[in-house]
Order: sequence, then structure tokens, then C-alpha cells
Amino acid sequence: MEHWELEAREQIRDLVARYNANGDAGRFASMLELFTPEAVMHIPSGSHHGRDAIEAMFTNAASKTGGGDTALAKFIRHFTSTLQIDVDSADTATSRCYYQVLTDQGLDHWGRYIDRYRCVDGRWLFAERKVTTDGVVPGGWGDQASS
Repeated sequence: MEHWELEAREQIRDLVARYNANGDAGRFASMLELFTPEAVMHIPSGSHHGRDAIEAMFTNAASKTGGGDTALAKFIRHFTSTLQIDVDSADTATSRCYYQVLTDQGLDHWGRYIDRYRCVDGRWLFAERKVTTDGVVPGGWGDQASS
């Protein structure tokens, strides 16, 4: 493995961690900087194309939970595991990992992230993120968000 590939892998690991930390804290502006301008976010209820649409999706989710700004940090935490990264070239990569979401009530929902990345000006960003939901706790936030 060459040095540039090791660097790409580490930047992608950091990108996934920053997505979770910024989202849970309600720092949507910082979170949106992690996406290419033309990125696509696929969630079970539909696809969102471009940063503006992705921002609207996050803002809508925060309004359903009563959160916003840093209020989300009080009761929601995303955890990822088993991150498998495939670096295809010096500027494209893919990955997949499991996630679970905890709230003040405990485990809420879980699933997988399936991602495509692009390196833009030396920085790895999300080009596409597909969120799948494998399970939800009945009556929880994830259950309500999917309805």
C-alpha cells in the first residue's frame, strides 16, 4: 500500500467521525462542508441532491426531534463501526459501515452507511451517502422519522 492511499484512508475515517460529531451537535453548516457541492444523500424516505437539499433534510429532522443548533447534542449520538474503505484511485473511494443511534431512551435505530467519496483540492468529501435502516425501536425517534 502506498503512502497516498494510507493518507486517503485516514482522511476518510476522520470524515465519517466528523459527520457524526457535527450532526449530533446540530452543527449543520460544518457538516455540510463535508459534502461536495453536488453530493447526493439517500435516506429511506427519498434522495436529496446538493448541499441545500441536504441541509433542508437535516433541518427537517432536527425540527421533528425538537432539536436544533446544539440542542441535539443533549440526546442523540451516532456510532459507526466496521468501516470498510476501498480506495479506487487518488481521487475516488467507497466505503460501508454499520451505524447505531442512541437517544436519552437508549438504542433507537440502526443500519448501514454506504458511501462514495471524492478528493477535491486535497480534501476527501462525501459525493454520495446512502443510509439504510435495518431496525428501529417501536415508538422511537427513528420509527417516527420513517413515518
